[in-house]
Amino acid sequence: MKIWLDGGLRDAASARVSVFDHGLTVGDGIFETVKTVDGRPFALTRHLDRLARSARGLGLPEPDLDEVRRACAAVVDAQPMPLGRLRITYTGGESPLGSDRGEHGPTLVVALGEAHRRPDATAVITVPWTRNERGALAGLKTTSYAENVVALARAREQGASEALFGNTADRLCEGTGSNVFVVIDGEIHTPPVASGCLAGITRALTVAWTGAKETDLPLDVLERADEVFLTSTLRDVQGVHRVDGRELPGAPGPVTAKAMRIFDERAGNDLDP
Repeated sequence: MKIWLDGGLRDAASARVSVFDHGLTVGDGIFETVKTVDGRPFALTRHLDRLARSARGLGLPEPDLDEVRRACAAVVDAQPMPLGRLRITYTGGESPLGSDRGEHGPTLVVALGEAHRRPDATAVITVPWTRNERGALAGLKTTSYAENVVALARAREQGASEALFGNTADRLCEGTGSNVFVVIDGEIHTPPVASGCLAGITRALTVAWTGAKETDLPLDVLERADEVFLTSTLRDVQGVHRVDGRELPGAPGPVTAKAMRIFDERAGNDLDP
């Protein structure tokens, strides 16, 4: 495996980041996960735009997006695969122990791993913890991911692949690594960014391509929605057949199945929409 680290390709065995890197010690970093299809990244421009937005939100130096593009191309060219997970990580770099950043400058890592197509439908649970829609990190894709790790572990324990959060106002927000959509009376709805959810790349494309509405939704909408589906970089559009103890027979339902077809067709026609 070849990994890009601070300016060049390295073998995985020799790619090392300082134990004092701020991304490790305090979670001071951002990241993007990009799908690669037959050796080509999908929606890379959108992902890089969000990387820059997250950097600004966290107060990190503006990333050199030309360098990030070169790094992505080098890593993908070094290990082509049918379907891949390209991970871009950008941190505060080597810093003193504590919350203050040092003067060393940021760390950039780009790595690629093999991915597999998701099943058409999955199970999800809701969790009692909340997203803080007014927090400093709301809407930023940061490496401060521990609460997602805890929630996803609970989902796995209950035979689900994703955990869904409400926010502090008890409104539907997002999953640990996905956005959530519901179908009510034939119409597709998804929580607005103001709910505290991440402005997902696949979410934005799904809204644009299906006409889904951004709607402030109560968390208990999951108890009565006709259909539920998730979107994310590696899920694309994925139906939900169970929410907690509620079964949704026949998932993906007709509206979800249509959204899946539309996404597959549009994404197949343009790898950088």
